[in-house]
Amino acid sequence: MELRSNFEPGTTRWAVRRTQWKSMGIADADMEKPKIAVINTSNKLSSCFIHVDKISQAVQNAIKAAGGVPFEVRTVASSDFVTSAGKKARYLMPTRDLIVNEVECMVEGAVLDGIVFLSSCDKTTPAHCMAAARLDVPSIVLTCGYQLGGQCMAGEFVDIDDVYEAIGAVACGSKTFEELVDMTNHAITTPGVCAGLGTANSMHIVAEALGMSLPGNAPILADSAKFYQYCQKVGERIVEMVEKGEKPRRVITKEAIENAVMVVLAIGGSVNTVRHLSAIATEAEIKMDVVKTYEKFADTIHLLTAVRPNGPFRTEDLEAAGGCRAVMKRLEGYLHLDAMTVSGKTVGENIKDAKVLRDEVIKPMEAPQSTRPGVGILRGNLCPNGAIVKLSAVPDGIPSFTGKAVIFDGEDEAIKVGLGQGKIKPGDVIVLRNMGPKGGPGTVFACSFVAALNGANLASQVAVVTDGELSGLNRGIIVGQVMPEAAMGGPLAVIKEGEIIKLDFVERTVNVDIPQEELDARLARWEPLKRELAPGYLAQYHELVQPIEQGAVLGYRSFRDR
Repeated sequence: MELRSNFEPGTTRWAVRRTQWKSMGIADADMEKPKIAVINTSNKLSSCFIHVDKISQAVQNAIKAAGGVPFEVRTVASSDFVTSAGKKARYLMPTRDLIVNEVECMVEGAVLDGIVFLSSCDKTTPAHCMAAARLDVPSIVLTCGYQLGGQCMAGEFVDIDDVYEAIGAVACGSKTFEELVDMTNHAITTPGVCAGLGTANSMHIVAEALGMSLPGNAPILADSAKFYQYCQKVGERIVEMVEKGEKPRRVITKEAIENAVMVVLAIGGSVNTVRHLSAIATEAEIKMDVVKTYEKFADTIHLLTAVRPNGPFRTEDLEAAGGCRAVMKRLEGYLHLDAMTVSGKTVGENIKDAKVLRDEVIKPMEAPQSTRPGVGILRGNLCPNGAIVKLSAVPDGIPSFTGKAVIFDGEDEAIKVGLGQGKIKPGDVIVLRNMGPKGGPGTVFACSFVAALNGANLASQVAVVTDGELSGLNRGIIVGQVMPEAAMGGPLAVIKEGEIIKLDFVERTVNVDIPQEELDARLARWEPLKRELAPGYLAQYHELVQPIEQGAVLGYRSFRDR
């Protein structure tokens, strides 16, 4: 077998590497075998990653048994509920691209033959798909499962989403601090990513829909016996992929991304899938507009599931109903069935025998949960390049909303002044701006404020429009990822307090009610904020980040300029 990792005997590279590896106990016979990077995102900061060391060892054992040599490689990995504490969560989005670059440095620097990505929290799965697309080395993504909630002392079910929203309830006095403490004591009972169709579980499903993980991998209960069967399969399959030269760009194609978009629309997945799929397409050098792809299928693909925060079902219900495979089976007449996957089979072959095991959880296309798509793209004079709304999480199917703009430059001020001091009134449209990838720099959290609105029972009475970071767990009248962002001269930068903003979820528009000539004049006078950024990664990110409609990737890639 010809492997790129097998250097010519007697050369400097061969000699020094052999010396290193012999000292580590690697046998002569193993020097010629496929050398597989196991990208371990484990750290002890978060329950999302606490089990990944155990997974890594299981995958390494499987690779050895299949005739390969595993090399564990550790990278940075952020947790949206822990790493968000510093600098108003500005490190979260930049971490995604830092992972991509770390993987490139380690895998290309060592010239390894294949990669197994162990993906858990929000940013790791898209980063791993991006790295696979960039490097085009045989790769497979193993998504590491979801966590379970628990029961409060009062006997009520609670998970991390409930805790998140309870903060607003405490702020407005409808829940006590002691009740909040009790919720924090019981909301997480296993390792894994946050329950519900937040960004983590949504991206786990996207990885499978994209064809980059084995069929049946998502959603899956972390640390379950079923999960460790996948560890074995992944170890065996990656060695086979290296031997056959099966590379990611054979899998990550325009058709595969369209399949993933259709699945997101059907499940009501996270709004953040838009930016992540855009980034994956950019790294794979696929010339497509992912935002327009969501629009293309919006009226064709209906919402088939009602998993939290979209409805009453939980992630474990979606798994029991058949998971991603069952959703794709429902979409069989719409998908690109000849798209190749890391299983070595096509999408059509992967879902041929799939069954929907609970019809009430995954509805058929002819009798969906809703005829509105799970995720919608809005356009208008406030977002000429688009904005995103999770239509499946808009309360009671509200068709439109009109209100005066109440403007904040951060969620802390919005929570303290807007909620705490009563500045926000029913009927308002709260604008959170200068919080995008460039403006942060690093996308700033808006999702804690949105969760607080729910806790304060204001979610159906006010709207939020932002260029900041939302959570896939958020629900309410929320428009996010406004493009262009304010810091890049988008219209959000120049609107004024009290101006009327109109949201229409039927026509999918969002507009500020001022003449276009006035808006154009303001934009012509606009100048970027003068900022002195402290030296460090965020300052570098500010200089390198590309527009969010291209996925907010780092560097020079811009298909508009090619």
